[in-house]
This record gives sequence, C-alpha cells and structure tokens, in this order.
Amino acid sequence: MIKTKLSAMMFFQFFIQGSWYVTMGTYLGRTLEFTGVQIGLAYSTAAIAAIISPIIVGMIADRFFSPNRVLAFLNIFGAILLFALTKIETFSLFFPVLLLYSICFMPTMSLTNSISFANLKDTAKEFSKIRLFGSFGWICSGLLISALKIEPYSTPFLIGAGISLLAGVYALTLPHKAPVCTVEKVGVRQLLGFDAFKLTKDRSFLVLLIFSALICIPLAFYDSFTNLFITDMGISNAAAAMSLGQVAEVIFLFVFPFLFIKLRYKGSIVSAMAAWIVMYGLFTLGAQSEQNGFIYAVLPFHGFCYTFFFVAGQLFVDEKSPTSLRNSAQGLIAFATYGVGKYLGTLIAGNVVDIYSTESGYNWVSIWFTPFLMATVFLLGFIFLFKENVKKNREVKFALSETI
Repeated sequence: MIKTKLSAMMFFQFFIQGSWYVTMGTYLGRTLEFTGVQIGLAYSTAAIAAIISPIIVGMIADRFFSPNRVLAFLNIFGAILLFALTKIETFSLFFPVLLLYSICFMPTMSLTNSISFANLKDTAKEFSKIRLFGSFGWICSGLLISALKIEPYSTPFLIGAGISLLAGVYALTLPHKAPVCTVEKVGVRQLLGFDAFKLTKDRSFLVLLIFSALICIPLAFYDSFTNLFITDMGISNAAAAMSLGQVAEVIFLFVFPFLFIKLRYKGSIVSAMAAWIVMYGLFTLGAQSEQNGFIYAVLPFHGFCYTFFFVAGQLFVDEKSPTSLRNSAQGLIAFATYGVGKYLGTLIAGNVVDIYSTESGYNWVSIWFTPFLMATVFLLGFIFLFKENVKKNREVKFALSETI
C-alpha cells in the first residue's frame, strides 16, 4: 500500500513540471513574443530556485514541519501561482511570478525523495522502482499536451495548476513524520552545506564539480529551446516527441547498473557527454537539411545522457564523501549543475538565440552548432583532466545491481 502511495506521489510531481516546462519556450516565443533572452531568463528561474531550495528543505522540512505537510503547502500555493501565469502577458510580471513558483516547486523534488527514503525498508532495491513513476508522469503529460494540441497556449500551465492542487491535497494523505528535535547548535555553515567545499581539495572531485557545471551550459539549450525548434521544424506533436527522452531514461535506468560495471565513473560520464555532442550535431544537420528524421532519431539520446551523466556523478560524489558530508556533497553537486551551470546556460542560450534570430525566423543551424562546439571542448577537457582514483570494489557493484 505504501509503495503505491509513493509511486502516485512521484507520478503527480513529475507530471506537474512536464505539463508546462517543455512547452513554455514555444508559448513564450510564439504567443507572447518574448525575446530569446527573455525565454532564457524564464528558464533560469529553475536554476535560481535550485540554489535556494536546499536551504528551504534543510531548514524547514528537517527541523520544523513534517515533509508531507511542507510538500502539500508548496504544491497548493504553487497551483495558485501556475494559474496566475495563465493570465500574465508581460515579461516584467511573468518572470517574478514564475521565479516564485520555481522556488516553491524545486524543493518538492527533494521532499518526494526524502519521503520515499523514510518509508521504504530497502531503498537500494525499492527506490528506483518508485522513481520510475516520475518518468511515467512526465511522459504522460507530454502525450496529453500533444494530443490536445495546446503547445502554443497557456493551457499547459492550467493543467499543471490542476494537478499541483491535486498533488497538494494528496500529500496530506502521505505518512506524517515529526520533525527531528535536536539540542546541538547548527551553524550557518552546516545549514547551507558549505562544509562540503573541503572535498574540493581532492582534484578528481574538483574537476568533476567544474565540468558538471560546464556541461550543463549546453544542456540549457536543450531545455529552453528544443520544443520551439522542433515546432518550428513542423513537428506538431513536439511535446510527445520530446517524451522519447523520458522513455529512454526509463530503459537506461534499468541498463545502467550493468554497463556501469564496465564503464565505471569516467567511462559513463564521457559516454554521456559524447552522446550530447552527437545530439547537438544531429540537431544541426536536421536544421540544415530540414529532415525531421534526424530529430526523431536523436531525441532518445537525452534520456541516455541524463541517466549516465547525473547518476554516475552522484555515485562518484557519494563514494568520495565521508558519511558526515554525503548529504552536503550531493547538495553541492546539485548546486553546481542545476544551479550554477543551468543558470549560466539559460543566459548564454538566450543571448545566442537572439544573436541568430531575425524578423523572418531563427537560424537554428548556428544556434545548435554553438552547444555542439561547447560540449566538444568540455568533453576533451574532462578526458584529459579527470582521474577516477576510486577503487573498483565488489560492494559498489553489488549496490548497483540491487537498484534493479
């Protein structure tokens, strides 16, 4: 029973973001006629929120209220903000409301994880199966939006608002966990996770941290402008087409443990970065040749890249960190990727799109060649600078095999 409730929680939470996040660029560019920079800034709200959200989760959910009640409040308040976004047509108001919503939404991803961990007997065996329902939620939202043909409209925000309200009420039915009362004084440094920075004395950890942030810069091009691009290319079911990436993610979540035994950390991350290069290269060819076959062929690559890059990176950080710093270290890698990297990426992507845009349309060949070139440089730098320096022990292999 509890596993079913946790699976539904994951489904709702990922459905919310999947309903509007993918198509927002098309809505802002086509309907509201925002500039490339403004679209990039809109997507940067998630990165800004990713920087702030660990403080919200650590300070509020851990110490003052039960996680399920915090999740309920954030989703219900978030539903109100999503509804408000359907009524706003100016960037000066759209941006701050979207930023406030993102600050509400981003902590919910950590909260769903913590609620799951607290209610599963064997997280290594059971969590990945619960998490899969998040991918199913994202896929279903994309299929629904495409079926209704509402990508250029504000309706996806309205759908997200409805599911967010439902998820908020549903969260109140999840197991209650009283906040932990502690008598020891927690300093600002510990609260913000700054203790994890001492791990950067290890060169391999520092290199991974830097390149994790860097590779998220070209990744922001995909997040912000792929839907607008493939819609421009005449693909009417763009949201459904992009859900191929989540379908691939589901598959590779199962395959990853087996391949990781051979590839290890460096091999997994290098293969993901190389696949991103191929993806942007085929986007460029698709724009040049106007052949949509290139686009359909490459969309599943995103699921492969996401799984192998982020999962391998999180495992490396976990193995490098002492027990006392593991949570802070994971927060640090999230700060570097979802925070710094994607924030810089959205700003750069927005400016690149503006540079290669005219009144007649977008120069997608030049736009996609930019992240292709960036990812290539970052891959070469990572290959030469990163040294794994982690023991290949049977314990890690066992833990990975148990995630299936």
